[in-house]
Amino acid sequence: MMRLEAPEKQHRYHNLLDDDHANEMLEGEGAGLAARVAELEVRCARQAEELLCLRSTLADALRRLNALEGRAPAPAPAHRNGTYTGTTGTPTREVRLRQPSYRETAKRTSSYGSSASSLPQRRGPQHQSTGSLQSDSPASSSSLSPAPSPSPRATPAPHLAPHPSQTYRSRNNSTSSNQSASATNALTKRWNSTGDFNAQGLLPSSSTHTCQYNEEEGSMRMFLRGRPVVLYGPSDQDGLDPAKVAPPPQSKLKLEWVYGYRGKDCRSNLYLLPTGEIVYFVAAVVVLMNVEEQCQRHYTGHTDDVKCLAIHPNKLIVASGQCAGHDRVDARPHVRVWNSVSLATLAVLGGGQLQRGVAGLAFSRADGALLAALDEAPDHTIAVWDWQRPDKHCLAETKCSVDTVVAVEFHPLDRNQIVTCGKNHIAFWTLDQTNMLYKRMGVFEGRDKPKYVTCLAFNPNGDVLSGDSNGNIIVWGRGTNTIAKLVRGVHEGPVFSLCCLKDGGVLSGGGKDGRLVMFDSELNATGIENVIEGHYGGVRVVAEGRGSQLYVGTTRNCILHGDLQLGFSPAVLGHVEELWGLAAHPSLPQFVTAGWDRLLQLWDGLSHSTVWSKDIEERAQCCAWSRDGGAVAVGCLSGRWLVFDPHSRELLASHHDGCEPIQTIQYSPNNEMVALGSRDNFIYVYQVQDSGARYSRLGKCLGHSSYITHLDWSEDSQYIRSNSGDYELLFWNATTCRQITNPTSMRDVVWSTSSCPITFHTLGVWPENADGTDINSCTRSNDGRLVATGDDFGKVKLFAYPVTQPKSLSHAYGGHSSHVTCVRFLSDDSRLLSAGGLDTAVLQWILD
Repeated sequence: MMRLEAPEKQHRYHNLLDDDHANEMLEGEGAGLAARVAELEVRCARQAEELLCLRSTLADALRRLNALEGRAPAPAPAHRNGTYTGTTGTPTREVRLRQPSYRETAKRTSSYGSSASSLPQRRGPQHQSTGSLQSDSPASSSSLSPAPSPSPRATPAPHLAPHPSQTYRSRNNSTSSNQSASATNALTKRWNSTGDFNAQGLLPSSSTHTCQYNEEEGSMRMFLRGRPVVLYGPSDQDGLDPAKVAPPPQSKLKLEWVYGYRGKDCRSNLYLLPTGEIVYFVAAVVVLMNVEEQCQRHYTGHTDDVKCLAIHPNKLIVASGQCAGHDRVDARPHVRVWNSVSLATLAVLGGGQLQRGVAGLAFSRADGALLAALDEAPDHTIAVWDWQRPDKHCLAETKCSVDTVVAVEFHPLDRNQIVTCGKNHIAFWTLDQTNMLYKRMGVFEGRDKPKYVTCLAFNPNGDVLSGDSNGNIIVWGRGTNTIAKLVRGVHEGPVFSLCCLKDGGVLSGGGKDGRLVMFDSELNATGIENVIEGHYGGVRVVAEGRGSQLYVGTTRNCILHGDLQLGFSPAVLGHVEELWGLAAHPSLPQFVTAGWDRLLQLWDGLSHSTVWSKDIEERAQCCAWSRDGGAVAVGCLSGRWLVFDPHSRELLASHHDGCEPIQTIQYSPNNEMVALGSRDNFIYVYQVQDSGARYSRLGKCLGHSSYITHLDWSEDSQYIRSNSGDYELLFWNATTCRQITNPTSMRDVVWSTSSCPITFHTLGVWPENADGTDINSCTRSNDGRLVATGDDFGKVKLFAYPVTQPKSLSHAYGGHSSHVTCVRFLSDDSRLLSAGGLDTAVLQWILD
């Protein structure tokens, strides 16, 4: 027995060794298998991206072929671009247009560097769907706007060169910015834009105010908020029937270009599509722009401010969310899902569920079948939709956090995992098979808890990366809610953007310091970084382009493009604060804008580019061109007004009248006088000397009992008419600054412009129940056929001039999400410009 036990023990011992060895082998094989599976996941994801890129590129190629087949031959250029140059002087403070010389190629040469450069007017057809999503929606529109040249590569001070031969007719057109609502009220009103932005239907614009026509006097008495206003028509005016309806004009508007970008207060607002277009938003418009080809398309299905975007995994479908507007029916907060090729709306979600607005959106990255949305309501809810179902079923909805939530993302590898972040938290959600959402809060342990977790990203391993307000980057291990790695002090101030690049690197953007810092896949600093110039603002978002190219959205409403090695140049510039000043050049297709952000900017309407941008160190309220185009006057909120040379950008004159804002400025047709309407109820008249370089005050017009809103000059430069905040229409002798108390004596005066909305020839522009401040701006085309208005409801309306019938039909257009503060025609009447107040956008419309 003893001799038998030893072999048995030895056998059992060998068996145990074999089992341990087998377990070790199995564990090793399991670890290797897991690594191979992870590698396959990454490779499959990359191959799927490549296939999607090929598919998108094919769709774009087909779209371009369709566009070329439907495009008429381009006419020979009839106009040449004006040259702005100057050899003398350097502006006091130049901003926003420093662009590195490495971008100076033959294709990208500035149009303003040579007087021989020409800018043909190019127009293209609407894009049609070439993919599987071909159903068009009445709430979507397409606008293709190729430009002849990209944004000019401006230098700190352009060089003087002779102007090319003038092919643009010089007309006496309105060049001042007008408004009727106070600056204080403008901040407290709730603006909205109701109705379908693409619906260019006929809107009855009057029957509004009760109107009474006196045939003996040839006058119309209309009532604004119960106050009677008597308007006298010309002596040869035929009798009017107030009940008759005037038809709309034959001309219509089409959105051609959108100037601006919303980066100051929105995240998730810039993406690159495989077709080469960047997609972003401003006001109520989502813009698809090809920076290299300088063309834009526009999705205009929204009715108020767009706040966020999300891109489907197939790179063709886009979701965009808007906030709540003033109108309870047409401007409810909702999400729109649409095709980026055809611009057809595929789904509208949350119209009856969302309360305030959509703070963030995310498609499920596996198949894009699910869409998560954050509601800005007090309880900050998160909702998940199966957006492709016919009933647009909401799978799950739950309270997200008591604190503000700023971002939401689906996990790229774990199908039912969602991550949200915001004030004092990061949360990891699981959507189970019963469509219930379960939350695990991120554990910061003993480390400094940030006030805000500001952005999210995912590395190829499936780890979650988060940036926070302390300038730190945190790695959260896949499937956990604990910190795997912490990189401290990456930025001075918050980390606003994290971008995981195709090569595995990670790029972080600082919202305060403007730095772009490159890390490797393990979050080790590579030493490669760049700094955005301070006048562009901090980094809001970073999107990876082709090759090493990057697109950077900034906190001062700019979009830059370039790379870390060579630097960045602006692709999109915009205003940052409320925008009121807009004036068109008297003979060239150019215009200036001025806003509360202290920026004065000169734009070219044909190349859709910024010629120059200048910090004038004053909050601007209005602006105007001199009639020869040799000076730009800017009225400021402080009562100060400034005159600049548009060639050299030098300050020519500075004056101060009163302590209230200068509401409107107009040069006389003979260019010998300038009139300024102030909020202190006075009109100041100056004599212009030395071609706009010197000004001497002739006097001030006293008589209005409220602030001046609009004014016009007569064609002979002898008279001024003005409107005020209490709906008065008064007339003045310009040289004596005395009021003409007999309005009938002015009935046959021919007026150079029609900026005053309360006149006999514009009484039909007033909407029903108008309170006198609904129309912020009015302008007449230079050929005298059309009148355009901008109102408090985000609408631009087009009437046939004269608008003498109280019931006048118009074409109404949306796109702005705020009060439209100013509208102006370009000198040749080919385009109309409109400025939005709080939305800071300038929309350019082409007349069809």
